[in-house]
Amino acid sequence: MLTTILFYVFATVLVASALGVVLSKNPVHAALALVLAFFNSAALWLLLQAEFLGIVLVLVYVGAVMVLFLFVVMMLDINIAQLREGFTRYAPLGVLVAAIMVAEITYVVWVRHLGLDLSSWAPAMPVGFSNTKALGALLYTDYLLPFQLAAVVLLVAMVAAISLTMRKRPGYKQQDIAAQVAVRRQDRVRIMKVDSEQVR
Repeated sequence: MLTTILFYVFATVLVASALGVVLSKNPVHAALALVLAFFNSAALWLLLQAEFLGIVLVLVYVGAVMVLFLFVVMMLDINIAQLREGFTRYAPLGVLVAAIMVAEITYVVWVRHLGLDLSSWAPAMPVGFSNTKALGALLYTDYLLPFQLAAVVLLVAMVAAISLTMRKRPGYKQQDIAAQVAVRRQDRVRIMKVDSEQVR
């Protein structure tokens, strides 16, 4: 009973934070709502007795990916007004995709009679069972190629984010290391002799 209550609590906060990601007008607020969504997803993993996946979700996505995402959002200097211009044009398509996803989830949960009973989803594991060992065995045997492809996709995304921040922008100042090293004292410091005056 307690597990079911916790599931509904975390699921409700997860849905609310996901809506905050989509509906937030400020990209930084959307990123923070996404962090909250990741935390609640990790809590759901813990309820399913997948402790390793929950910890990895917090450490990797919240601790690394979201920090990188926040840096990119703040450095790109996104024109929010320009982004909002096309919102109404693509709103019907977004509503259609959302309706299809809701219909699919409803079909899986209710028509297939899966219900929301977590006890049937996560049976008790034998003593000595290791989620980390089982996950590692699957990742590095049956799913080795998709796992490596995901790593390549993340690397390409990181390189793309860095390249976007290095584009030419008005008012952008670039550091010239050679000019800084070659500077002389006479070019930067001027020593002047000023006659002292007596204050009356």
